[in-house]
Amino acid sequence: MCLGIPGQIVEVTDAANDLALVNVGGVRRVINIAFVIDEGRPASACIGEWVLVHVGFAMSRLDEQEAARTLALLHELGVAQGEMDDMADMDELRDELRSAP
Repeated sequence: MCLGIPGQIVEVTDAANDLALVNVGGVRRVINIAFVIDEGRPASACIGEWVLVHVGFAMSRLDEQEAARTLALLHELGVAQGEMDDMADMDELRDELRSAP
């Protein structure tokens, strides 16, 4: 099943490569924001915005109310926690691989 989860962009980490830090339910990770920026809306303008995150990409922008409704529904279904746990596990695995000799 494909699932997009609302997250809030908190920092642009690499504007040249369209990368930003997003907060998804308390889990922070770097995602690609190329799909939600353009000449009229640069990466720096996205800080604080809510986006729909799927497999490391911001797929579209959401307003805060829509993000809240979507998160509430996902929590109600119990899906969001599993997805966030998977993201945290992926981050831990990445960190372990980086620190391996």
